[in-house]
Amino acid sequence: MSLFSAAVAGFGTGLSLIAAIGAQNAFVLRQGIQRRHVGAVVAVCVLSDAALILAGTAGMGALVETAPWALTAARIGGAVFLAAYAALALRRSLRPAALTVDASAAGPGGRSAGRGPLAAAVLTCLALTWLNPHVYLDTVVLLGSVAATHGDGGRWRFAAGAVAASVVWFVAIGYGARVLRGLFARPVAWRVLDAVVAAVMLALAASLVAGIPG
Repeated sequence: MSLFSAAVAGFGTGLSLIAAIGAQNAFVLRQGIQRRHVGAVVAVCVLSDAALILAGTAGMGALVETAPWALTAARIGGAVFLAAYAALALRRSLRPAALTVDASAAGPGGRSAGRGPLAAAVLTCLALTWLNPHVYLDTVVLLGSVAATHGDGGRWRFAAGAVAASVVWFVAIGYGARVLRGLFARPVAWRVLDAVVAAVMLALAASLVAGIPG
């Protein structure tokens, strides 16, 4: 397989894993619709993916496979975090006064709904990324294993393709989400989105708990 083909394979494999509906994508989509710290959130996602992909390509995947206790701890922590985030999303869906697409509109208590702290958005994005054990199984173990099949030279092209897929995906949903602002100008749309987000978070939390070895 040519080095170019390895990069294309990395792009396709990476995109197929990243595009799955999950906590991280739901958060980026919501930030994009409200135009809240989109650049910082997208950067966190892309840089985190790049670090994990490169770690897997360098051989970290084999190390993770030999430490099942680490994945169990990650599952527990991730499940707790996702359940808490689901509760917050559900509360938002029940409070229409807090649901606004206008970054200049006031939220509860007179605070601007669009001026949430940058640190809070970044920390939430980091938690949704690094507390999700699936990211280690998919990005580190799976992509790392597939990259290894392309040989010493091709595996880094494969990794570059996977990183490129991450950049394209998160830029697309982060900045492309603004085309949905018209739809989400109605509170009912936010109710539905946050209800769906809560359901996805709870389903992911349940799947993490179910995967903990007995």
